[in-house]
Amino acid sequence: MTATLELTNEQIVSLYAQLDAQVQRTVLYTLAESASAKRQEYRGLAEAALRRRTTERGLNWETMNEDERLVFVDDLVHEDR
Repeated sequence: MTATLELTNEQIVSLYAQLDAQVQRTVLYTLAESASAKRQEYRGLAEAALRRRTTERGLNWETMNEDERLVFVDDLVHEDR
């Protein structure tokens, strides 16, 4: 059984403020690395979805130039118009 500690945002900020400057820096770097990894993961998922969508429509994401990709994404976003 694992215990879970629930803190408010204010409590987290207060605890962070009490940390030594070097530890604060380490915390920030850790958070930044985690955010970067998540961004890369989401980007990979989005790119895979775009490739599937282009294939479904008889297109090839890899051979499309930047303008064609922008138009394609814009059309996806505004499909309901």
